[in-house]
Amino acid sequence: MTDVRFPVEAGHIMLFARAIGDANPIYADEDYAKGTEVGSVIAPPTFERASSQFDATYPLRPRIGEPWIGSGRDPSGKPPADVGGDGGTGLHAEQRYEYHQPLRPGDMLTAKTRPGKTWEREGRRAGKMTFAESITEYFNETGELVVTATGVSVRTERPVDQG
Repeated sequence: MTDVRFPVEAGHIMLFARAIGDANPIYADEDYAKGTEVGSVIAPPTFERASSQFDATYPLRPRIGEPWIGSGRDPSGKPPADVGGDGGTGLHAEQRYEYHQPLRPGDMLTAKTRPGKTWEREGRRAGKMTFAESITEYFNETGELVVTATGVSVRTERPVDQG
């Protein structure tokens, strides 16, 4: 995901909070939020991950009329190699967030993704493991950095024997 624009909307924040089961009124009640330290409705942690739905190239995004690899009774698509579609040798190993300021309704975020560090380690069962960071920085409409998200993926040399 590179240079994806993502509008932060009050309804989207409320639905996201409900989906994660967080009933904190700061995510939907403007009157309550005015009396808090931040002074307005804000988005819950990890909300910025919803920006992937605004990225037309995001490989896990459902596309109308195309098979999807997502959950459901009969997921019918096959994941591309860059998201673990090469025999199950890749996985998302870690996710870290650094919040520089709250996300608020009306913000227009721009997500910019860049590679981070890579390193290798020898595994007992899967051979060489290659770790790679992906860093996504979210900027608001005035260019201020609001969130830094760092994900770590790992790919193994060979599938782990399930026996």
